Amino acid sequence: MKNLRTEIIKYSRMLNSKKLSALRSGNISSRYKDGFLITPSGKKYSSLKNKDIVFVPLSGKYDKRNGSPSSEWKFHQDIYINKKAAKSIVHAHSTNATAVSTHKRGIPPFHYMVAMAGGHDIRCAKYATFGTRELSKNILNALKDRKACLIANHGQIVFEENLMKAFELAEEVENLSLQYITSLKLGKPKILSLGEMKKVLSKAKNYKKG
Repeated sequence: MKNLRTEIIKYSRMLNSKKLSALRSGNISSRYKDGFLITPSGKKYSSLKNKDIVFVPLSGKYDKRNGSPSSEWKFHQDIYINKKAAKSIVHAHSTNATAVSTHKRGIPPFHYMVAMAGGHDIRCAKYATFGTRELSKNILNALKDRKACLIANHGQIVFEENLMKAFELAEEVENLSLQYITSLKLGKPKILSLGEMKKVLSKAKNYKKG
């Protein structure tokens, strides 16, 4: 558990250093035994210590004496319950993904790398107050057959088979968001066909294997 806590802290600080989230915004978790380890509520990532990382059982009945988990722990819980492939989750308020999300729009297949999120587009979950079950439901709907989505007026969330891959996917979503915003400045971008995206998705299965 110690190594996993250390890894969570490492990538939490990278949210700041890579400019995916400022100060204490966003959150990170990894599946552990019958629950998950998650960043705490209200603490700057730069000050985190191993003892600050909170364990939350999948039941949601955590021991408050061990600290308070992120206020958004519920959507982490619901993703782990409903997505068996999810081993780590990164939620970020990254600038460009958040900007797109404020228009309550997702990212269409303007670029083939959209497929890295698991489908032919990246959806945007409907808005709901942070930390609520309603938001969890909206996120799960947007994550159907996907590993990433935007969250309206909020940011982005991704999951992967480990924390390194989850963080890289969050970086990719942010980069795609910036590219999409830039393309819109030139007008409406040309969109790849569903047939082409199906080909890309097939090839993408081996992409990360090099």
